[in-house]
Amino acid sequence: MARGAATATLRDMKRSRHQRTTDTPRGLPAPRQAVLQRELGPVLLTLYGLGTILGAGIYVVIGEVAGAAGLLTPVAFVLAALVASLTALSFSELTARIPDAGGPVDYAREAFGRRGLCIAIGWGLAATGTVSAATILTGFERYASLFVELPALLTIALVTLALGGVAIAGMRESAWFMAITTLLGIGGLAYVVWVAAPLMGDAPISIARTLGEAVGDPGTGLLLGLFLGAFLAFYSFIGFEDMANLAEEVREVKRNLPRAIVAAVVTSLVIYALVAVAATSVLAPDELALAHAPLVAVVEARDHPGEPLGLISLFIIVNGALGQIIMATRLIMDMGRDRRGAPAMLGRVHPVTHTPVIATVLVTTAVLVLALFLPLKTLANLTSTIMLAVFVTVNASLIVLKRRGQPEDVPNVPRWIPWLGLLLSLGALGAQALLAGLG
Repeated sequence: MARGAATATLRDMKRSRHQRTTDTPRGLPAPRQAVLQRELGPVLLTLYGLGTILGAGIYVVIGEVAGAAGLLTPVAFVLAALVASLTALSFSELTARIPDAGGPVDYAREAFGRRGLCIAIGWGLAATGTVSAATILTGFERYASLFVELPALLTIALVTLALGGVAIAGMRESAWFMAITTLLGIGGLAYVVWVAAPLMGDAPISIARTLGEAVGDPGTGLLLGLFLGAFLAFYSFIGFEDMANLAEEVREVKRNLPRAIVAAVVTSLVIYALVAVAATSVLAPDELALAHAPLVAVVEARDHPGEPLGLISLFIIVNGALGQIIMATRLIMDMGRDRRGAPAMLGRVHPVTHTPVIATVLVTTAVLVLALFLPLKTLANLTSTIMLAVFVTVNASLIVLKRRGQPEDVPNVPRWIPWLGLLLSLGALGAQALLAGLG
């Protein structure tokens, strides 16, 4: 009890520090240093989260999922969403319990109090954001080459520096940029569904028949393909965890952030399921798997122009990269500010833009170097592994904190949810290790 009380007291002191400094009126000097500003409301926050989830995933990963799950591709996305939603619900309670920019780093500190573990989680997450942004920008260059003839190095450099500038300009500016590009991305996906709509009427019957065959005769391999497709589709839902790092920039954070996380995951599920039904209604799964740009191939197969969708995909790809840069900078800022494994200078926030400029410059530079000079396939696989390990830690943190007590002013997630999220994340890590061992 004494340990729990001490932890609560320290947490309250930190909350009051953030509240005092955050509430400083504009135009007056901050008590000690400039801080992040609470500028994000529920709508803008949900669009930001939806953009981080959509990212470049659905425009590319649907071909891989279709190659594994076949006509059960929509079911694979639903299964993946169920797995991801468990950890998303754990995040929804933790962001209200501990509304700090460190996200999983602060959750682990409150639950386990181990400095080494917190530092490892912080730098691991920062690395995943940096590598992920570099990987996304490499993909951007390949799509951009379809429209503009520029050297690859120049394209990557210009886009990376532009995104760094947007991230420095301010959180509201970054969120509006992501909201606009997210709406463009959703518009592109709606275009795919509209084009395929005349052929989607028989999809429910076809899916139900195939699912019945898979369950009734596991020897067909359909069930194994479904689970493999769900495993691949799971990564298209990753991104909601980035919202946790905006906790100090959200108005009425204990109410708005948990709701926004759930809304973003549910909305992405609806979009993914509709697009999966549309794609498999137009093209055979094997054709989707072989297509360089699967959704462009879908609309072109219906004799509609694919260029608008290809152009929109550029915006949503940029969207995903910006979200990763912002996530990494907030983590590094929180670590530097609280003296947890990063130099204090990285924790500084600019008094005009209210953004961590030094941390943003560091992350942007690292993204540029990775995108220009390093092969990223192995690093991208490592990113997924680190993310699953973080999900294990997040669910374990909530299990420990719920044992200590349940605050009245935060969402009360049932205890079985973090337990199941923990087990499923461990299972996915084990599956990855098994696949790596089998080559």
